[in-house]
Amino acid sequence: MKRYFLLFIILFSFTQAQAQLFSKEKVQQSVDIDNKRWSWGYFLGFNSYDFNFKYNEYDSSPRTGREVAVQRNIGFNVGLLGNLKLHKNLDLRLQPGVNFASRGFYFPLGNGVNEENRYREINSTYIHVPLLLKINTNRLNNFRPFLIGGVSYSANLSSNEDKTDDNYAGQFRMTTNNYNWEIGFGIDFYLYYFKFTPSIRGVFGFNDELIRDDAPNDGRFTGNIDKMETRAIFLNFTFQ
Repeated sequence: MKRYFLLFIILFSFTQAQAQLFSKEKVQQSVDIDNKRWSWGYFLGFNSYDFNFKYNEYDSSPRTGREVAVQRNIGFNVGLLGNLKLHKNLDLRLQPGVNFASRGFYFPLGNGVNEENRYREINSTYIHVPLLLKINTNRLNNFRPFLIGGVSYSANLSSNEDKTDDNYAGQFRMTTNNYNWEIGFGIDFYLYYFKFTPSIRGVFGFNDELIRDDAPNDGRFTGNIDKMETRAIFLNFTFQ
């Protein structure tokens, strides 16, 4: 994730210098699309979900390692877009969608955890609702870079929060309601009939999503975890 943001910072640093290369006037397409107070669209994209863990300092369970390992997989995003123009270079954007995500979860070995019971497959379906502020550069012929950031709410429809079984029965549980902040960047491309926008965003959860086992003092599975937060990368393609 850090590599993507570093790449974008470099790109933005040279925007003004590179703009000179595109100063030759060209035929502009979709010239009125940014003049609308309200605009609508939809998006398709991909995701990669991960977790950020914080561990209890007092945990002294005999393990080969304290850290939980997460296997990240590629998921799919789809949703709608509502855009409110606040200023020439500033938009407020609501982008509700459905995210299908998959992760592999490995508990650390030891203290009764072995190769047979350490793995959990976590398939999640999220209703994801971000409210984002989009900061645009001036349009350069038929493209325009931007920064985007804000907050979001995610409802995990596959959380298993209300299940009575826990990891001792092979059931991993998470909270249903989760909250995040997001930051990213992208480029608007103005085509003949519509605006096409690839963008990438980092998603950082700030609430604890772990539902602990009913015997937390055992420490076998979730006892050493102090906090578990979502981390994700979204690569979306928007059509307006």
